[in-house]
Formats: sequence, structure tokens, C-alpha cells
Amino acid sequence: MRRDLDVIQRWIAPGSRVLDLGCGDGTLLANLRDNKQVNGYGLEISPDQITTCIGKGLNVIDQNLNDGLDNFADKSFDVVVMTQALQTMHAPHEVLKEMLRVGKECIVTFPNFGHWKARWHLASRGRMPVSDLLPYEWYDTPNIHFCTFKDFEILCRDLGIRIQQRQVVAMHPVSRLLKGLRPNLFGDTAIYHLSQ
Repeated sequence: MRRDLDVIQRWIAPGSRVLDLGCGDGTLLANLRDNKQVNGYGLEISPDQITTCIGKGLNVIDQNLNDGLDNFADKSFDVVVMTQALQTMHAPHEVLKEMLRVGKECIVTFPNFGHWKARWHLASRGRMPVSDLLPYEWYDTPNIHFCTFKDFEILCRDLGIRIQQRQVVAMHPVSRLLKGLRPNLFGDTAIYHLSQ
């Protein structure tokens, strides 16, 4: 399992009601169901991913997150999760507000576009970086909002969102060694646990 998903799994209490936005193939939901007995639902737009989720016996709804979460009542979930998708949303600030409307708290992960490897690649090659985590060229990437951890924390402050926990994950060996010194530069993914 991806390192950020492992952290998320530890942050979610057993028996929680969980909504996973952009749930992909359902890896996180299946693990939470099997190991923490959560009652979970996933939202996904990829037909192939939806089929995979159904094959795992997961509750999944075909829904585009950019259209909002109006079909869910206030505080109908304990935790709303979004992994590696916030940067693909048309209005990330609105999505965050909706997540905290339908959930008592939320957990968000996203790639750090201020990571040293991205900066180095851009400076040394003059081209937008392509990585294992973001394997897209500039013209076909689903990522439309590039931000750093600091950018996200300022947005949370401006929206009155409380950051309960933050954990920076580093995949590259050099990054893992140096992340303690400057997590905003050497962490490639951050996991945020948020509440109102």
C-alpha cells in the first residue's frame, strides 16, 4: 500500500463512517473495511476503477467531484478522505469546504510541487518534471492547481480550517534523509488531518 494510505489508515478510528473521494481502485476503502470495520463509500468517475471497486465488494458511486457533494447531508460521515486528487479539482477551496460540511473531519493528501526534485528538474532541464507519482506531461496532466505545503496551510488558515495533524512523506532516499531538516522542500507528499 502507498505510504500516504498507510498513514491515513492509522488516523481513522475503527467503525468510522468514511467517504473516500476519488477512491480509485478502492485500495484504501478495502483495507479500512477489512482492518478497521469502517462503513465506507467511495466516489469515482473512472468506469474501470468503479468496476474494480465493485469486484472488491465496495460501495461506490459514479460521481464527478467538481459537481459538488449536494447529495450528502451535513455531517453524514465521520471522515471524508481525498488522496492525490485535490490538485485536479476546479475549485479546491470549495471542495475542502464541502468535505468538512459532509464530514466531521477530513484527510487530504497531495503532491508537493515545491519538492526539491521538481525544482531541480525544472532548473536543470527547463521542462516540467514527470515522476512516478505524477507520470504526466504538461499537456495531458489532470493537475490544474499546483501548490506547496505552505500554500495549502495558508488556504486552510484563510478558510478557518484547523490542521489537527500533518505528516510529510518522502519517497526518494535523499528526501527521506533530509525531510526532517526542511519538510516543505524534501517531502514529496503531505497528509493533512483537518477539522472546522
